[in-house]
Amino acid sequence: MIEMGLARVLHVLGVVLWIGGVAMVTTVILPAVKRLVSADDRIALFESIEHRFAWQARVTTLVTGLSGFYMIHRLNAWERFTLPSFWWMHTMVLVWVLFTLMLFVLEPLVLRRLFLRQAAINPQRVFAVMQFMHWVLLMLSLVTIAGAVAGSHGWFWW
Repeated sequence: MIEMGLARVLHVLGVVLWIGGVAMVTTVILPAVKRLVSADDRIALFESIEHRFAWQARVTTLVTGLSGFYMIHRLNAWERFTLPSFWWMHTMVLVWVLFTLMLFVLEPLVLRRLFLRQAAINPQRVFAVMQFMHWVLLMLSLVTIAGAVAGSHGWFWW
């Protein structure tokens, strides 16, 4: 069972670094960029900062997803996806899929170019959309984490 303990440690560390980073970007970096930099320069500054965080987000989402899948497989816990009391497992998968698509597909292949093109026209709107997207993803992530911690300790709401 040592490997299950290791999987849990990797899973929790992955979530802490991943969602902690999202929280830092959402609650500290984006507001600071908005407050300290002109509207025309915000996107460029944010892109340079976020680029440095992107590798951490990609690695930690992979570690979190792989360790989570491993634990479900090892515990043969697939039936939990059929039970409403394990709703938080569905949201874990949803959050993971959303971030994985965003980090590996949408952001590098579509959104970066779209945002840069739109930023040339209306940088304030693009920055506001980016802030909104970060807040939505952070709130969904925090609800998921709260549900997972409560649910994994036997605190079910229905």
